[in-house]
Amino acid sequence: MSRVQSIERAFTVLGALADGPVGVTDVAGRVGLPKSTAARLLASLEREGAVEQVPGETRYRLGPRLVSLAAGLRDTRGLVAIAHPTLVALAGELGEAAGLSVPDGRTVHYVDQVDSPNPVQVRDWTGSRIPMHAVSSGQVFLAHLPSPAVARFLAEPLERFTSWTITDAGTLLERLRDVRRDGHAWVREEFAEGIASVAAPIAGADGEVVAAVHAHGPTYRFPTPGTEAAVAVAVQAAAARIGVRLRTGA
Repeated sequence: MSRVQSIERAFTVLGALADGPVGVTDVAGRVGLPKSTAARLLASLEREGAVEQVPGETRYRLGPRLVSLAAGLRDTRGLVAIAHPTLVALAGELGEAAGLSVPDGRTVHYVDQVDSPNPVQVRDWTGSRIPMHAVSSGQVFLAHLPSPAVARFLAEPLERFTSWTITDAGTLLERLRDVRRDGHAWVREEFAEGIASVAAPIAGADGEVVAAVHAHGPTYRFPTPGTEAAVAVAVQAAAARIGVRLRTGA
């Protein structure tokens, strides 16, 4: 069986469980596979947490990992819907691109972006995943992690992307202290040369940081000299508005 065929059959098996718990024989019948093949696929999916056996039974149901992934997707879509109008307003206010990101392991996952009205624009980062230490939103996430989690992050080498990337653990810790104090993070050419960005945290219902808003643009025009503090305040205000809507559902 080819790897592609295995994936196709695995998704067919998952579809057979969508309406509730099913035994191996019924799964095989629904998807048109030999019982032995269906059993092997179910065993593989069970090892990955995508399916599980109903306690005390031989029937299978969708597993906790699949449910968790689906919940995360719903949460992200809901967050994007809540945040997007504020990103539109922020991009219009600053004249630069505004974006939304969420933490994803050691990386930042960019989930939305509203482009700058300026004819010279930076690229759309939506869908990208970038190591946290190299971007403003990632430094915001790191700054609000518990100390043990930060220590685990710093236990692995920090990848260098430009000559300005922070790759020294002590220097990064100093930056994170500044981020916690200031409520925002500025990054200049630490991931991509010629790009500057500023990010601020979004707090969820339990007060923990669940996402970040950022604005970014070419360093030759962003930020305009003398506007750094005002730009940071605008980004923090946008993050606060999104946080209120996220917590209240308003």
